[in-house]
Amino acid sequence: MRGGLCGAVLSGPGGMLVAVTVPVPVPVPAPDPEPVPAVAGAVARPPFATAADEAAMALALDEARAALETGDVPVGAVVVAADGTVLGRGRNRREADADPTAHAEVLALRAAAAAAGEWRLAGCSLVVTLEPCLMCAGAAVLARVDRVVLGAWDPKAGACGSQWDVVRDRRLNHRPEVVGGVLEAASAELLRAFFDAHRGAGPEEPDRPVDEVPVDEVPVDEVLVDEVLVDRRPGGAG
Repeated sequence: MRGGLCGAVLSGPGGMLVAVTVPVPVPVPAPDPEPVPAVAGAVARPPFATAADEAAMALALDEARAALETGDVPVGAVVVAADGTVLGRGRNRREADADPTAHAEVLALRAAAAAAGEWRLAGCSLVVTLEPCLMCAGAAVLARVDRVVLGAWDPKAGACGSQWDVVRDRRLNHRPEVVGGVLEAASAELLRAFFDAHRGAGPEEPDRPVDEVPVDEVPVDEVLVDEVLVDRRPGGAG
């Protein structure tokens, strides 16, 4: 404590007034805490994400890697109950099953509903490595999941805030919470590696200027992933 001085006038003997100086303690502000040193290679956890979300996303990434075995786009998903139990797992199987609806999220939701014995998955989180498309976002709403936790954003076809925001449409009677960017770099890199290899697998062709390539010659999935790391959300860096 630092000290200060305060003047006062007191009554002395015989009614005389006596001036007295009284020391007064003054509080000293505490020093600012030292900043916590950054850990090399550490990635900040996105707002509202939890350690449990990251653990579930790691499982979804395992599913995404397994999709490579059938030549499918590496996207994986898991459905996790409120107590942390994994109710369902899924990975892209469009190529494996010749099924246009066999997306990771749809298969994970089906498995979770079968395990729970009902289609309402209240209290559950759908955890997926890539932002759901229109179909899968709609499936999440219909399944009544509480949360959609996603890895990489999809600025070309995402329906949880990028191109559309189906899951938070106020006209619907159920709107899950969206938590994005969980293990985003790992999810995006898996997709990039897949499409880089996919592009290099075909016969060599002479280069053509981009504006001379017809739009219908550009694979939709490649367009989808080209900007997967670019944040197109309001306030984003893209």
